[in-house]
Amino acid sequence: MTTATPGNRAPRDTEEAQVPVITDPQDFNEDSLFVDLQPVLGHRLALKCEGFNFAGSIKLKAATEMVEAAEREGVLRPGSILVESSSGNLGVALSMLAANKGYGFLCVTDHRCNLSTRRMMEALGSRVHVVSEPTPDGGLLGARISYVRALCASDDRYVWLDQYANHGNQRAHYRRTAPVVAAQFPDLDVLFVGAGTTGTLMGCARWFRDQGHPARIVAVDSVGSVSFGGEPSRRMIPGLGSGFRPAMLDESYLDEVVMVDEADTVRSCHRLARRGFLFGGSTGTVVSGAQAWLDHHDDGSLTAVAIAPDLGERYLDTVYQTNWVEALYGPGVLGPDTVPGGIPVVDMELTERQRADML
Repeated sequence: MTTATPGNRAPRDTEEAQVPVITDPQDFNEDSLFVDLQPVLGHRLALKCEGFNFAGSIKLKAATEMVEAAEREGVLRPGSILVESSSGNLGVALSMLAANKGYGFLCVTDHRCNLSTRRMMEALGSRVHVVSEPTPDGGLLGARISYVRALCASDDRYVWLDQYANHGNQRAHYRRTAPVVAAQFPDLDVLFVGAGTTGTLMGCARWFRDQGHPARIVAVDSVGSVSFGGEPSRRMIPGLGSGFRPAMLDESYLDEVVMVDEADTVRSCHRLARRGFLFGGSTGTVVSGAQAWLDHHDDGSLTAVAIAPDLGERYLDTVYQTNWVEALYGPGVLGPDTVPGGIPVVDMELTERQRADML
């Protein structure tokens, strides 16, 4: 497949360009797209965009790796029903794979899962169960996992891949994500990776360690997550963070951890959107954490990459909805009420009323 790179545009001649033709949706995943965020953040930070596939997030890699391993091992068979606890993105990826391969799928989630994400899973033929009551020691995530375990114990048709402990989760990023970053940025100084199940984080960290690469690995987590021993508190943006310590996490492979408040996540998302880049909540957290770290450590010479797990369309009713944001994080959390270019919103509203009067 011929692709366009800076200074090397893809040829217009269709005989020269190879157009991909796929049969299965998982066969397409744009894996080499990076966005230069220096004009936005003032630091040389490249954002690796993982949302350009039919599942819309980095979770397609882990889902494909785990499903194919289960098929090879004979765990998944005709008539099997996949079940997984997910805040959304993995649920969509598994919905897509289940539909393509002929399995049933039940996603167990909670109220933080965006409505558009739930509807997407249902559109793909999956069922969604929403857990509402947290467990005392594991929160909503603990309640989701308890439900999954009880379901599997009651019916042997259900197959739980267990993204939290399945080594296929981190293996996908050891094999596919980290090598792409290193190939594009051989002189990489620091890599920022969000911490949820820690599959992406540990897969990348292990690969760089095994290769003897000197890049620093900085984990980015949400305030309120207990993954790295912090105090639990309310978290409303799905994706990163955890109600208990992830089974795959090994801090010996990491250099630092940056914790990001959700209000900063929201501000980061809106800052990127005002430059035309609509990213998801997980990406906003990673970018905010990277910005904070670089503000303290970057002297202008560092080469840095951050991994963007998702795009922003599924967050239009939450992160990008002013009423939702202000109800949770307070009025003025986004700063001056302006639109790109510094045009006051009130002026635009007056213009619209004036136009209406003229009709």
